Order: sequence, then structure tokens, then C-alpha cells
Amino acid sequence: MIMKRLLVVTASSVVLLTNTVSGQTFATNDSTLRRIWSVGMDSSLVYPLAQALLDSIGPRLTGTPNQRAANEWAVAKYAGWGIPARAVQYGTWRGWRRGSTHIDLTAPRVRSLDGMMLAWSPGSKGSIEGNAILLPEVSDSIAFAKWLPQVRGKFVLTSAAQPSCRPDSQWRQTALPETFAKMQKERSEQMADWAARLRNSRLDQIELVRALERAGAAGIITSLWSGGWGVTKVFQARTESAPTVELSCEDYGLVFRLAHNRQSPRLRVQADADLLGEVPVSNVIGEIKGSEKPDEYVLLSAHFDSWDGSSGATDNGTGTITMMEAMRILKSVYPRPKRTIMVGHWSGEEQGLNGSRAFAADNAAVVKGLQALFNQDNGTGRVATISMAGLTRAGEFFGRWFAKLPSELTRNITLVIPGIPGGGGSDYASFLCYGAPAFNLTSLSWDYGTYTWHTNRDTFDKIIFDELRMNATLTAMLAYLASEDPGFISREQRVIPPGSQPGGLPQGWPTCTRPARSSAESRR
Repeated sequence: MIMKRLLVVTASSVVLLTNTVSGQTFATNDSTLRRIWSVGMDSSLVYPLAQALLDSIGPRLTGTPNQRAANEWAVAKYAGWGIPARAVQYGTWRGWRRGSTHIDLTAPRVRSLDGMMLAWSPGSKGSIEGNAILLPEVSDSIAFAKWLPQVRGKFVLTSAAQPSCRPDSQWRQTALPETFAKMQKERSEQMADWAARLRNSRLDQIELVRALERAGAAGIITSLWSGGWGVTKVFQARTESAPTVELSCEDYGLVFRLAHNRQSPRLRVQADADLLGEVPVSNVIGEIKGSEKPDEYVLLSAHFDSWDGSSGATDNGTGTITMMEAMRILKSVYPRPKRTIMVGHWSGEEQGLNGSRAFAADNAAVVKGLQALFNQDNGTGRVATISMAGLTRAGEFFGRWFAKLPSELTRNITLVIPGIPGGGGSDYASFLCYGAPAFNLTSLSWDYGTYTWHTNRDTFDKIIFDELRMNATLTAMLAYLASEDPGFISREQRVIPPGSQPGGLPQGWPTCTRPARSSAESRR
């Protein structure tokens, strides 16, 4: 296959764009690559794997029975494929069981509301009912303290309401410019007003909900709109005894307006949950032992945990399935790799990369012998970008590997050479901070940030299975080529130029962060 490469030089990186100019798929007669393609593309298991994990087990919040069930499921799947795998405990975390949530408006009219309790929220211990009120407009903390006794037995709304739950994209497309500008002005004013209410209490978010709880609030009501139709971000509660629930943008606005206009909204909440104390948390680790260089490693990486506002499909069920399917393919067609091929399904990523950081800290030999780590974590789209993460010699290896891959997998991928090392954001950073070659397989968005990242809509139906199948096949091919490569990727690091780090981060190579091994450590 004739390949055309274009080097694009920027201030911080060289970008290698790879495109095919002929119809030939493979540039090599490598029989293993051809078998990987056949098994991965023609006999894929990504659909049944995803369906079983996401529909039957569901979300995998750290410290929950769902996460433990997912670990057991993954270990059993690997065993069925002849791949040794085990759950390896790295610490403990807050145990919690989510049950059902029912939130009803009972006055001034009756309506069942769209919402759910936040992660690690205390349950309601049956059905509780009370009026809903807003945080007050006060001038200072003294006035707030005088108001505080009014919350007893009431649900307190602690978020700003949106003037419109239509996405801005529709406003831009449809509204008159002056109408859109008016709405934006109204939203800015409402956000500023609410920020002033919070600021004048002189309490941060955690201190605020704890104060409301101590004063006898029946519960806390929040809403964090993503900016998309019907989508909210669902994170964690900060209360210890009163339930915390979130409402959709639309229904939160309804209750907010009723309270603001003194129309006495009344809510009934039934939130079933159990706080289980500190429970063991584990990574799932599998491996296919190397036949020639068993102490050198290719590591496939994806976090297994998720938030539990929905099914955890694209964050990070898709990354999980990519790595499981890649391991299945490799065991089928490449059962005796030159280097050891491992897979890490990490827990606690959403709480600070804790599972992968703990593994890296506990397995210095794997970090030292790491030939390459391939991580996937940002949704269902096909891989579109791979950065060399600041390793100056890594591009040579990817150049060799890409020259052998089928054009269907490489033609839309941008290699960023040498790139910038990432200091966090996903589990590859837990290894890159040691200088090890760890690469993130960055996918196309498919509106990931708005519609599925940490939301109530991160569901099975959002998966694009054709692209997931391509990602698993690509990962298996890269793992094979990295295992077979006669060279060992150099850890030579680029000089980080001034102004290249995002968000004003300090210059230089990222430093490794100590993992939190328990909930108590995370609060220090």
C-alpha cells in the first residue's frame, strides 16, 4: 500500500497525518494482523459484552455492589477465554447501595418529577414530605444564621435555575439575535444573583449542606444542567443524614419558580439507599504471559468504575469493552506473545485515578518494563488522535506500526509528535508521570461532554458499535506490534516549552500523585 504522510509542525508538536492513496487495505502480508482483523471485525463480541455489562450489571460506582459484581463478571469472562485474571485489592472506599428514587410534587399540583438521588446520599428511610424553599437573599453570615432555623422539615433548593433548558445551539440557529442576547443576559443575571446568595452565607458548598442538615432540613435539592436536552450531571452527595436528590433542568425550574413566587411547592421524596461503611475496592488485572521477554509489558488500560447517574456506557463501559475484546482477540490469534500483555480495569478513577495510581506504585517492575500502555476513556467514537505524550522517540515506533495497519483504521487518526505529557484526566497519567510510555487513544466526541460524560443519559443506546469494534481491533493490533517490536521505547523526554501546558500548569514533567487508599485519605 502506498502511504502519504504530511508533517505539520506547530510550536509544541509535530503532527503526523496518515492517509491512504490506494484501495489496498493492508501494506503487509503479516498473517497475525490479518487474523486480528478477521476476528475483531467479522466475529466481534463487543455488542454482547456491552449488553451484559451495561444492561444487566449497570453503573459501577466505586464501593458499590454493582462494582463488585462487574469485577466478578470480568474475571469470569477472562477465565472463559483462557486468560488468567483476578481482582486485586488496593484499598477501601465508602460502600453504598443505591435503591430506587421517587420524587413527587404534591402541591400546588401533582406531578412526578424527573430526578434521582446523588451518589453516596443517605436514604430517606421511607417517604418524607415537606415544602420546598430557596436559599435566602442575605447580606452576610449573621443574617444567614438567623434564617437557618426556617429550614427544619423543608427541602432546600441549593442550585440556580436556568431561564431556558433549550441548548444554546438551538437558540443560535432559530432565535433572533436580540432574543438570544436577551436570554443570555437574563441567565447571567440569575447566575450572579445565586452566586451572591451563596457567597453571602460565607460557607463553601460542603459547609453549606452540612449547615442545612444540622438545622433539620428534610433534604437537599440540586440540579446541574449539562447544556443539552434533558441532560444533567449526576455526581455525589455531601450530606451525612439527609437525602440529596437532583432534578432535571426542567423540573428543577418548575419547583424553583413555585418557591420564588411563594406558591408553596410541596415535595414527597422516597430514596432507598444503604451506607455500607468502608468496603474493599479492587482492580481487575489479566495477563497473557510473554514467551521471550516476560518481564517487559504491553498494558491495555481502561477504568472500570463509573458514576451512577445512568449505565456508565461511554464513561467508561466502551473503554472497558475495547480492552476486553482486544484481549480476547489476542488470546485467540496470538496466544504466545513475545512480551507479556496485561490488561488493567481500574477502580476509583473518578475519585482521582486511585486504582491505577495504586497499581503503578505497587508494581515498580511493570512500570520499569513497560514497552507501551494503551488507554481509552473518552466515549464511543473511533480513535482520532494519539499523542506521543512528550516522549521524543515514541513517534518512530508508531510510524513503523502504522505503516503495517489497514487503512480503515489509520486514515482518520492524527499522531501528535512529540506531544505534551498529560498530568491527569485519565489513567495513562498514572504511568506517564514515571516517564513510562503511556498513550491515550483519544476518540471522536459524539457530543460526549454534553450528553454522556457523567450524565443521566450515559446509556447503552449511545454506543456506536461499528466504531467500538474498530477501536478494539486497532488496540489488539497495536498491542501485537508493540509486543513484537525488536526495540524498546525510549523514555527520553522533550523539553516542555513555555506556555504549552494547558490551564497555566507548571512547566516540566508531571509528578506522580500518591493514591488515596481509603475514603478517609481522600478527605485529608
